[in-house]
Amino acid sequence: MKLYFHPLSGHAHRARLFASLVGVDAEIVDVDLAGGEHKKPAFLALNPFGQIPVLEDDGLVIADSNAILVYLAKKHAPEWLPEDAAGAAAVQRWLSVSSGEIAYGPCAARLVTVFGAKFDTEEVIARAHRILALIDAQLAGRNWIAADRPTIADVALYSYIARAPEGNVDRAQYGNITAWLKRVESLPGFYPFQKTAIGIADAA
Repeated sequence: MKLYFHPLSGHAHRARLFASLVGVDAEIVDVDLAGGEHKKPAFLALNPFGQIPVLEDDGLVIADSNAILVYLAKKHAPEWLPEDAAGAAAVQRWLSVSSGEIAYGPCAARLVTVFGAKFDTEEVIARAHRILALIDAQLAGRNWIAADRPTIADVALYSYIARAPEGNVDRAQYGNITAWLKRVESLPGFYPFQKTAIGIADAA
């Protein structure tokens, strides 16, 4: 099994984090994003969208970070993805948030500072605070976002929320999120997301 990866990509981190949490041994293949390796024919043959991460497992290619989470859970760790209708729907809701509000909020804010993306800084920081406030409220009185145990929903949300301060998004006011981040980081097999010196100090 191979995981195509870059240490500063939150999407790639969530895939590597989950593989580590569930004890899946994947060969890590670093992709040179700065050199445009992800847009060259060899990589585009794996993922025509030219994005990481990509998982290669015995000839099967899985692109998209959340698809990788689902695949690994179904194959190796079904306890991370509820089978009942309500539980599966709750997880899917937060996978959608990770691809929507998180991607266009804290992820986009971090892309500005870390990768020089051309977003409206005030707009993406405001979006980040809107979704963080919502998630903080959802975590009131509960340990995990979608169930009474950790699921792939927690993994999907973790990376960009953890590094939101790198996009100048202050997490200090979100106490429930701070406690949740620490719970994720205390899970056996946790794999940290590489920090940068960019942005504001992390208050957590």
